[in-house]
Amino acid sequence: MQLYWMPSPFNLIEEDRQQKGGEKRSETAGRWQQDSMQKMLTIIANVLRGGASRNGAQVVSEAASMVASSRSYADFTPEATFDIKKVDLHRLEEGPPLTATLTREEGLKYYRTMQTIRRMELKADQLYKQKIIRGFCHLYDGQEACAVGIEGGITLSDHLITAYRAHGYTLTRGGTVREIMAELTGRRGGIAKGKGGSMHMYTKNFYGGNGIVGAQVPLGAGVALACKYLGNDQLCVSLYGDGAANQGQIFETYNMSSLWKLPIIFICENNQYGMGTSVERSSASTEYYKRGDYIPGLRVDGMDVLCVREATKFAADHCRSGKGPILMELQTYRYHGHSMSDPGVSYRTREEIQEVRSKSDPISMLKDRMLSNNMASIDELKEIDIAVRKEIEDAAQFATTDPEPPLDDLCSHIFANDQPFEVRGATPWTKLTSTS
Repeated sequence: MQLYWMPSPFNLIEEDRQQKGGEKRSETAGRWQQDSMQKMLTIIANVLRGGASRNGAQVVSEAASMVASSRSYADFTPEATFDIKKVDLHRLEEGPPLTATLTREEGLKYYRTMQTIRRMELKADQLYKQKIIRGFCHLYDGQEACAVGIEGGITLSDHLITAYRAHGYTLTRGGTVREIMAELTGRRGGIAKGKGGSMHMYTKNFYGGNGIVGAQVPLGAGVALACKYLGNDQLCVSLYGDGAANQGQIFETYNMSSLWKLPIIFICENNQYGMGTSVERSSASTEYYKRGDYIPGLRVDGMDVLCVREATKFAADHCRSGKGPILMELQTYRYHGHSMSDPGVSYRTREEIQEVRSKSDPISMLKDRMLSNNMASIDELKEIDIAVRKEIEDAAQFATTDPEPPLDDLCSHIFANDQPFEVRGATPWTKLTSTS
């Protein structure tokens, strides 16, 4: 006897719902099960009767299509609450909540964004090894929950500045994959018109991408000072890594920000290694959330997007209430080396990296939560994965075919509004015109 795939009971359930005027699930669940079982038996009988005259592959194909589209949005849980890891506190009596509520819409959005960052960075790795991307290139895979969680706790009208591991933040702040990839390859369609490269990308209310270790932190305080001066209820998130945490300018900025009660969230993304040096070898105190001394601090699980989001909301409320700065340490991990010139396995083992991947991966954590709470289906998440891969491939194609900026543009966009002026080139007889 030849066997065939059968339509999903969920199709039959949905059919019944529509015929009966959309009755409530709680009142009809038992009836649906009985009806769907009866219909399944009927369909089995019909398929077996007509099986001799039908192509088996066609039946399988049709049934597979039906299964893939079998669940309507009403079948999913629209919202769920999850327990999250307790945050360590410094100079705070209360901290963020121990639970986080996630809507299905938020979950799908976070999943797509984190997958996009992950795939974008893997494609950048590939293009770098093909020598299509040159120069410095610091990848963000493994740390996706930090960028996505922070963005979930503030608004796009708030401000953010970070160091040179900036691709993920460029995306969450409003940049497109195409603009980011084209910037990595130095093309005219890049987000900085091909002049910034990996470390210098900018969007509205996002101030880079900064190459000097720790130098972005006082710049962030300046943005926060502007927010306070203008009285616009906005704040600035100023990010740095554990490798920059011992910089003197950071402590100077702590002092000024506390004196002036600036609306700034200092965030240390502690990915455990400053270049090739572990935090235990570089810092006498690895409790970075306490480094502000007189500034309140939080130590957060940076691999959990919900933990990061709730902590950021808490920190943002602290700043907006006029209490001044707050410091967050996000405990996270990068899968790649410090940069593409660092294989990342001379100071740590492959087993260590694999253990983090298997136990704490931020994308897997969110995916498991959504699937175990019926907030999405495996097929739906696979469709997102396919769409993301296509977006990345299309962006990579653009980034390798878009023309490089012409030499005439070399000195342009230095000032925002000034009239064009001439700049002497490499030789006295070569002059370039700068336009805004």
